[in-house]
Amino acid sequence: MDLLNTLVDKGLRRELPTRGEALAVLATSDDELLDVVAAAGKVRRHWFGRRVKLNYLVNLKSGLCPEDCSYCSQRLGSKADILKYTWLKPEDASKAAAAGIAGGAKRVCLVASGRGPTDRDVDRVSKTIAAIKEENEDVEVCACLGLLSDGQAERLRTAGADAYNHNLNTSEGTYGEITTTHTYADRVDTVRKAHAAGLSACSGLIAGMGESDEDLVDVVFALRELDPDSVPVNFLIPFEGTPLAKEWNLTPQRALRILAMVRFVCPDVEVRLAGGREVHLRTLQPLALHLANSIFLGDYLTSEGQAGASDLEMIADAGFEVEGAETTTLPEHRADAAARGCGTGGGCGSDDAGGVCGSAATGPETVGAAAVTGDAAADGTNGTAGGDEAATAARPDLVAVRRRGAGTDLAPNA
Repeated sequence: MDLLNTLVDKGLRRELPTRGEALAVLATSDDELLDVVAAAGKVRRHWFGRRVKLNYLVNLKSGLCPEDCSYCSQRLGSKADILKYTWLKPEDASKAAAAGIAGGAKRVCLVASGRGPTDRDVDRVSKTIAAIKEENEDVEVCACLGLLSDGQAERLRTAGADAYNHNLNTSEGTYGEITTTHTYADRVDTVRKAHAAGLSACSGLIAGMGESDEDLVDVVFALRELDPDSVPVNFLIPFEGTPLAKEWNLTPQRALRILAMVRFVCPDVEVRLAGGREVHLRTLQPLALHLANSIFLGDYLTSEGQAGASDLEMIADAGFEVEGAETTTLPEHRADAAARGCGTGGGCGSDDAGGVCGSAATGPETVGAAAVTGDAAADGTNGTAGGDEAATAARPDLVAVRRRGAGTDLAPNA
């Protein structure tokens, strides 16, 4: 059986691909790209249909972070000309969230810069969660506050948080080259704390930081083992004034291959198309909807995104539909497991299908597109196929610093 048929079959059974298979997806050529998208799209539709979940970011506290994450415009020593402000009041954060909810967002993500929250910060965020849910009781709230101390995840859960985001970002082997003020293990520990507290764990990666194919596969396999319900896939936004400002390593085609690989490795998980999609996917964004079942609506933390109205038009024009509040995002076996408090890593969505957290669906579909052969073995490069040679063509004109929404007097983009 050819590579793509094998990957589709495994995806429908929630079986983990081999590392070689994951690497082979990244090594496919541009001529094979639509076949790869078609195959991964079958897995996406099997578990999530044609639904697209909308998420909306509210930056509660912007800039002035003491951490040195090289990719971040809010980092210690950043020269990026971003908005800088301290904690939003709960009523202001609720007003900002309402704009996204009115635009169709099902989940609001509350983010604050910093190493991690103090207990006083948790109190602040708890009041913000209460203010948001008082106006929109059905909305999901995800907190993203950095590294958690013991007991803080439980307090956020008690306050009404539904989820907690903390990304692994890159592989364990290269993490020290990106950040020195905390460790990869610190991040893993926070994801596990969120799991243990009964929060839906959200953890993903950033592609385009100069990593190898092996690094990408390493971090996605690590995410599979941690078993978050949601995996955001970010593409580096090379902000001027940050150490990675010159890293323009992605083409739209490579970005699609990365998304396809994530979908094959994490078939029944909410794969979220996150920051940098407009910068790197550009006019190929609609193709990414065949791979990801979730996107951010409007702007990001410190950069402007595509107009919210354009996001909605893109979804409709591509033949997808916005997921309503009455619909459960995750497949039944994952949703049931979460309700039982299962999913502390390695269970739901692991390759032991039929295990504690529910059995996989049966009846694999076949791939209608032309097959990619096993000759597409990965060689550990950043991709030698097709248009990747153009990846070094910088497009700083596509990076727009956010000047509206939270922390400003201007209306948000939602």
